[in-house]
Amino acid sequence: MAMETEVLVIGAGPGGYVAALKLGKLGKKTLLVEKDRLGGVCLNSGCIPSKAMIHIASQVHKLRKAKAQGLEAPDLRLTWSKVVDWKDLMVQGLNRGIATLEKGNNVVVMSGAVKLTAAHEAEVTTPTGKNTVSFQQAIVVTGSHPISIAGFGFDGANVLSSTDALALREVPGRLLVIGGGIIGLELGTVFAKLGAQVTVVEFLPQVLTGVEADLAAPVTRNLQRLGVTVWTSSKAKSFKAATGGLEVSVETPEGNKLMETDKILVCVGRAINTRDLGLEALGIVCDPKGHIVVNQNYQTKQPHIYAVGDVIGPPYLAHKASREGVLAALHIAGQPVEPRGAIPAAIFTDPEIAAVGETESEARARGAEVITGRFPFSALGKAQAMRETEGFVRIVADKSSHKVLGGAIVGPEAADLIGELCLAVKVGATLEDLGSTVHPHPTLSEAISEAAEACLGQALHILTPSQV
Repeated sequence: MAMETEVLVIGAGPGGYVAALKLGKLGKKTLLVEKDRLGGVCLNSGCIPSKAMIHIASQVHKLRKAKAQGLEAPDLRLTWSKVVDWKDLMVQGLNRGIATLEKGNNVVVMSGAVKLTAAHEAEVTTPTGKNTVSFQQAIVVTGSHPISIAGFGFDGANVLSSTDALALREVPGRLLVIGGGIIGLELGTVFAKLGAQVTVVEFLPQVLTGVEADLAAPVTRNLQRLGVTVWTSSKAKSFKAATGGLEVSVETPEGNKLMETDKILVCVGRAINTRDLGLEALGIVCDPKGHIVVNQNYQTKQPHIYAVGDVIGPPYLAHKASREGVLAALHIAGQPVEPRGAIPAAIFTDPEIAAVGETESEARARGAEVITGRFPFSALGKAQAMRETEGFVRIVADKSSHKVLGGAIVGPEAADLIGELCLAVKVGATLEDLGSTVHPHPTLSEAISEAAEACLGQALHILTPSQV
């Protein structure tokens, strides 16, 4: 079957389905093709299901430790298979929601695998056969997938990817997590809170590499409280079946160690999905790591073919892909396109970590004079009432203009709170803007205005020296 469309969007993850919606709203005839499920990894086996499991595990954990607050739940029971069923039903509902939105914006959705066969032509292989699609423009937004390591190939039974872990219908008694990055610690924390004996093996000298040390420190302390064993500067070498489980050989600074576990979760990174797309034949250039090279408008060497999201490089984040998808759609439609702007990071460990804009060291490295302010959650009434006092808010600002350059939060609801600092960085707000903004009391967001005041030596609820 032959089809014609103005814009072909390849991949329906958070970048692709959002780009298609924007194109539909802009009046472009759009075909959205996805070989798996609408929503991509984020909705089906990443962001959404993992946060559902994090939420449930945190609820269970909070109830179990609430005795000091006068709350006892001796008969608390958790049926994990029911949690998984609920998670799956929720995801299915969101899948249907995306389909409804696409239809409502006149986007045609097709299930199949795409290969670009000519500059303005693609072959779409569906369960019923092959289709030829002619297009004027295309957006490649095919995302990424988990990678394994030598000796630990994914089998879905003993060696699990993050996708496999989210489908487990029973909590393992013992879990070895290879990789102490974001995904490994998020999922490791879930199962630790549910009662699993968790060990994290990280090849580098610290977990959460790339995260500022003082932001990672509260997470590391809480892992210890949860009984999680962390081996850094260590390497998982091999495993074999053993009585009642698996035996894993781990090379550590103290020598080789053998440990027993029931499941092995490998979270060592992601690889992009560009194989068999036909990019090379069209002269579309990739960097040494395989990312598609694009210009500031997300155009490839073929200017009518765009690429956004994971396929153009890190950070591999859903909200980055969505924003880039919107900007690419605007450019295709001939609309003004502004710079993408700072991309916030959000890590759903316990406590959460979130950051946006420049760090102090990054700003100083480019020659800026900066001032910083920090306000601890321990000095905040709402945090005390919640018994969630670990962590702080930090703001980095230009010393002369007081313009907010960046900020970071480690503590309760950090991922939700960072939005205010995202806006401050985007609009060029000053410390005075944040400090004079009235926040409701008692709330966690008060820590942001206090941190801004702390930059100026004017915070009221902590003692700070004047920096100006």
